[in-house]
Amino acid sequence: MGPVIFCKLFLRLRICYSKGKQEGGPYMRLWHQALIDKLPRQQLLGQHRECAALRGKGWGKPHSVVNYVFEHSPYKLYAYHRLIMEEMVRRGYRPDDQWWEPSYRGKVMPAYEVSQIQAQPLGSPIYAEHDPAYLAECLANLRTKGIELEPEN
Repeated sequence: MGPVIFCKLFLRLRICYSKGKQEGGPYMRLWHQALIDKLPRQQLLGQHRECAALRGKGWGKPHSVVNYVFEHSPYKLYAYHRLIMEEMVRRGYRPDDQWWEPSYRGKVMPAYEVSQIQAQPLGSPIYAEHDPAYLAECLANLRTKGIELEPEN
């Protein structure tokens, strides 16, 4: 039998506790935008994989820790993913060039039509849900993994 996942939502905090072989503890599906340039290698590359999955077959599939993403245009996820990829490039990694295209959804899913993924003005952070409480939860989550980060104000 696979890992059993127990999810708890505390107000707007999206933490998932898992038992089993996978992550082995609480994890964030999307790290707070303010942490991207501070994430350790494993979390940064994992975030790239998560964004790729959400942009592809994962788009619209209900999951309590990322449902807020589906309430927005897929362009916002692309913009967030772009920040992840820019940080990867800064560190010497080379994400597949196809991911830089906003309409690309991976090898399995057809690309978005132009009308489905129009560029739009973005706030900072891109997702309003990435508020100070969410940042605090992300930092607490990282501490459970032995990672101490201090975000810039």
